[in-house]
Amino acid sequence: MRFGVPLGLVHPGIWRDLAVEADRLGFDSVWIPEHLVFTTDLSTANYPGTGEPGIAPHTPLYDAPAYLCALAAVTSRIRLGTAVHLFGLRHPVASARAFATLDQISGGRAIVGIGAGWYEGEWIAAGLDFRSRGRRLDEAVAVARRLWTENVVEHHGEFYDFPEVAFEPKPVQDPLPVVVGGESDAALRRAARHDGWISMPQTIEAAASRLERLRRHREEAGRADLPFEVTVHAYELSGPGEVADWAALGVDRLIVRPWRRTREALPALREFAAAHGLADGTGRRVVSP
Repeated sequence: MRFGVPLGLVHPGIWRDLAVEADRLGFDSVWIPEHLVFTTDLSTANYPGTGEPGIAPHTPLYDAPAYLCALAAVTSRIRLGTAVHLFGLRHPVASARAFATLDQISGGRAIVGIGAGWYEGEWIAAGLDFRSRGRRLDEAVAVARRLWTENVVEHHGEFYDFPEVAFEPKPVQDPLPVVVGGESDAALRRAARHDGWISMPQTIEAAASRLERLRRHREEAGRADLPFEVTVHAYELSGPGEVADWAALGVDRLIVRPWRRTREALPALREFAAAHGLADGTGRRVVSP
């Protein structure tokens, strides 16, 4: 099992220190969430399945690929992912450039986590139709994949139209992995067409049914035999035994949060690494202080 660290669940003031320590301790990846902008009108901000706003308008927001480039400069092994980047809110050339840059700067450590999004307000602010977000996302990612791999690209689609362009440099990774977030059937079908799925916080029971649907969708898409990564947000683990249960389910990576408060994050990360047999930058198993 590989373990990821959710930077969005601590104060941004320690993102750098947490990423550096996670890199040293042998964690697989760090993940940054993102939104483009929050509106002060909360009428479109109720999080799906709840009656409560899912945003606070004055929350600091960062450009996730740009911030990950800064973390790439102070780490050496850990992978750098978005959970998730709203690809459809930008022109695909802009997003393709951001992730190609991240992959170049990091030496091939980028993970392109994408999603259609749930929050209508930022689509309104960007002047885009929220109802078209799924189609827009699919077209944008298809364009980006071509830009990352083809010498020249010309595109005339439903949402994007441009003449033949060159796009350099290409990402280090070929293919640059695209993993899809979301719980709906549309999101699972989209994930099945790409390189992996990244869940919202899940129980083993809830994840099992979604993974079965993913398996069927991958078979329908003719991709059952292609590489595919399953990443699950499982913030609070009961212990190593639960990790084995997740692995038996076919999960490749768990994003964990072994802390309650920001001030606990660094020592808790070290304790987790020791408890789960991670190796530090020298290859030695981490031992609790």
